[in-house]
Amino acid sequence: MKVGLIGLGKMGVVMAHRILAGGHELIVFNRTPAKAGILKEEGAQVADCVQSLCAETDIVITMLSDDRALAEVIDDAGGLLASLPVGGIHVAMGTHSAGYVHKAAELHAAAGRILVSAPMLGRPEAVAAGKASLIVGGPAEPVERVRPVLESIVARIIDAGPDPATAATMKIANNFVLGCAIEALGEAFSLVRKWGGAPDVFEQVITSGMFASPAYAAYAGLIAGGRFEQPGFTAALGLKDANLALAAGGLRGVPLPSGNVWRDRLLSAIARGHSHHDWSTMALEQARASGLVQDGDRV
Repeated sequence: MKVGLIGLGKMGVVMAHRILAGGHELIVFNRTPAKAGILKEEGAQVADCVQSLCAETDIVITMLSDDRALAEVIDDAGGLLASLPVGGIHVAMGTHSAGYVHKAAELHAAAGRILVSAPMLGRPEAVAAGKASLIVGGPAEPVERVRPVLESIVARIIDAGPDPATAATMKIANNFVLGCAIEALGEAFSLVRKWGGAPDVFEQVITSGMFASPAYAAYAGLIAGGRFEQPGFTAALGLKDANLALAAGGLRGVPLPSGNVWRDRLLSAIARGHSHHDWSTMALEQARASGLVQDGDRV
């Protein structure tokens, strides 16, 4: 199967490697052409615009950072709505707002194209290891058509039903739980440290008991070691997701009080210049609020 891929950030590049390894043909486009160089060496074609990419395939995947970037790729002259063949499938794998995904699905349908929402569950290293999952939402027949490609990228596909916005909402809700869990971990580590406990010992407590899971293990390790400067997922992207969760709640009258704490901690981290640190830098903000560190100090 020949697949188009738009967006070669950290996640997009890893996805591209897995699509190629799965035996599919791949054509890529990125606004920064240099990022496509290594993929070309591995056998991918490189398109010079969205229009030329769409001319080569009727299945296009996007992995873009936010709604604005996705809207530009969809709506701009020469974008997906104008360039995909009638009946062509667009698989949006980034984390986008439920409201925009709903609108985008309607735009695709009106233009005779199909939107499938398939947001990723997992950091880039999990995708690279073939251990990630994704949530897929869209009409059944198009979902089945793209399934072989999705199966080359992830270990598990979770079917959210025919509405793409449902998959988008579930991804936002998942990140809401994870963001609040990281906030709780930061608070717990600060509590332990204020009572003289060693962070590495508490890391063992967390990862050996009821919270023994890949997520808690990953983030407890980052917090215990103060390793915030090598991001798998940045504070800026975390703030985007916090705002998406709060907006989704607002649209349906669902209060999310924990989400306000999560968002405000990220805002504080970003205000101190940590927007490109891992979003677990929330724990550093908690340590600062607890009097454990001063500005410029490490956990």
